[in-house]
Amino acid sequence: MDELRIDSHKLIYHVGRVSDWLKGKDIYPVFLDVSPTSACNHRCVFCGLDFARRPVFLGTGVLEKMARDAARHGVKSIMYAGEGEPLLHKDMARVIRTTKNCGIDVALNTNGALMDKKFLEKALPYLTWLRVSIDAGTAGTYKAMHRAGQMDFDRVFQNLEDAVRIKNKKQCRVTVGTQFLLLKENAPEAGILAARLAKIGVDYLIIKPYSKHPLSSNDAGTELDYTKMLAIEKKFGKYQDGTFRVIFRRQTMEKRFKDKPYLRCLGAPFWAYISATGDVYPCHTFLGVKRCSFGTLNDESFTDIWKGERRKKVMRYFRTAMDARKCRELCRLDEINRYLWQLTHPHAHVNFI
Repeated sequence: MDELRIDSHKLIYHVGRVSDWLKGKDIYPVFLDVSPTSACNHRCVFCGLDFARRPVFLGTGVLEKMARDAARHGVKSIMYAGEGEPLLHKDMARVIRTTKNCGIDVALNTNGALMDKKFLEKALPYLTWLRVSIDAGTAGTYKAMHRAGQMDFDRVFQNLEDAVRIKNKKQCRVTVGTQFLLLKENAPEAGILAARLAKIGVDYLIIKPYSKHPLSSNDAGTELDYTKMLAIEKKFGKYQDGTFRVIFRRQTMEKRFKDKPYLRCLGAPFWAYISATGDVYPCHTFLGVKRCSFGTLNDESFTDIWKGERRKKVMRYFRTAMDARKCRELCRLDEINRYLWQLTHPHAHVNFI
């Protein structure tokens, strides 16, 4: 059971913000996806950006000021992930602590190779959830998929064991999760990975489908028909117990080649993406598209950017002209868009509850 609603959406828990949006108010986002750096220590074959971007780092002071501004305007959560590996940023633990102390829930998405005990001791008490991408069940496949160092596979598992141990020792409320991008090359190893993770004591493993980024030239899973791979979901039942579970994103896989039932991206006002260059975008699909940038945190505050004319202009485009049907497949806002489209386009019988 996906009680975390990873294969659905959580906007139903933010009724006040949705109500303000329905009334036409200019709302602040619920969630921010922030990239502390574009640098990465791995070269995954499925990377959304193909490592074409030069390594840049968002300043610690800029990140902390952004978090404080966001908190004042009711932003509820920030995930540090983005174009590169966030743990290459030397002050990541400090930034996580500052963000949480502002009153914002914090998450971290990482490949886990740099997640050593020193970092975990500092960061785990402040994180709501931690998610590590492990896309193989054996060292050989991991090296081929992540194009990583010889020792990284074993190092990641050791770091996960340390994370679980420190979580229990400190009684942290953090959820320690993992994810597996399902491709034909690694599909036979999903069960091997699940069995090992269950023994370690992590909280979950997500099995997710490939989604091609518009900026990417790789086609790691472009032609995959996930409907032919759904049967493997049944294999994971034997690994699940009261603490560990496998979240198989069946719903997302099933709709990959289906038409979207909405014309516009209505979910854009509820989140934003901040790139390693400090540019603020409606989402990471438009990374590098200057006409869709709201502004840069290196020049303006988050508050000024959100209130600025550039953002209002981009939002008008999203609201009136953008064709969401031509946007990225399996977009993270898809379920939110379906929900908001239903709210704004009710059928004639909605009062018969």
